[in-house]
Amino acid sequence: MSARHFLSLMDCTPQELLGLIRRGIELKTLRNRGVLFEPLKNRVLGMIFEKASTRTRLSFEAGMIQLGGQAIFLSPRDTQLGRGEPISDCAIVMSRMLDAVMIRTFAHSTLSEFAAHSRVPVINGLSDDLHPCQLLADMQTFFEQRGSIQGKIVAWIGDGNNVCNSYIEAAQQFDFQLRIACPEGYEPHAKFLAQAADRVTIVRDPREAVAGAHLVSTDVWTSMGQEEETAKRLALFKPYQVNRALLDQAAADVLFLHCLPAHRGEEISEDLLDDPRSVAWDQAENRLHAQKALLEFLVEPAYHHA
Repeated sequence: MSARHFLSLMDCTPQELLGLIRRGIELKTLRNRGVLFEPLKNRVLGMIFEKASTRTRLSFEAGMIQLGGQAIFLSPRDTQLGRGEPISDCAIVMSRMLDAVMIRTFAHSTLSEFAAHSRVPVINGLSDDLHPCQLLADMQTFFEQRGSIQGKIVAWIGDGNNVCNSYIEAAQQFDFQLRIACPEGYEPHAKFLAQAADRVTIVRDPREAVAGAHLVSTDVWTSMGQEEETAKRLALFKPYQVNRALLDQAAADVLFLHCLPAHRGEEISEDLLDDPRSVAWDQAENRLHAQKALLEFLVEPAYHHA
């Protein structure tokens, strides 16, 4: 299969990733100026959701519409994926009818297997391992506000989850230093740490992680599918709340990011999203622009078939 997929940040070169971010900024400017730009007219994106979502669904669906195409939303009730029909068969059939497929799922292997049998681009809208589209938005947000992130210090506070794993890949691809502060036993997956070698440091004290950091990011302490661990996690992660006092330990021009949804009073203090150092709303909007750049990059434009 010759289609380009985006299952991880490692599927692109560092140059391509920077290109996507610059393009995301250009597409944002076009939209803000009200310019109609529809390179994906008559193109259709299939969106398979095994996990619920607000931002991922809205950004991909609105993004396709704004680029002149269409998006079809498929909930777990709407597909046979993993229910009797093998993933490979689903991929073969769906990719004959669609121009790209975005999948938000649990097991990363679902994505890999689907991509292996798909003749059109497959995009990771989130898996248990990674959330690369979130990182495109995060990097675009930093780039807009502060310029290049190369050589900067980034702190991740909290659970070593899928977004954290994508931050580890971003540290390699965008060339920054990443410090991860998490409780023992909640480190990111060893295979991601092994690849990143000298780019990533794990610490237990959040203050040590944010010292002099240019970007501080966090996420909810309990991800989808972990609800039964909530009480245990709340107690364990309590010292890892990001608040204004913690941000004061970072660089003077620090930016705070949160991929949302946020649980105020848990991983962040009640007032943190109102802090001028927080750019979480811009970050959320940038999911739209960064993913439009990604769709434009991956999906063959309509005029190729004219």
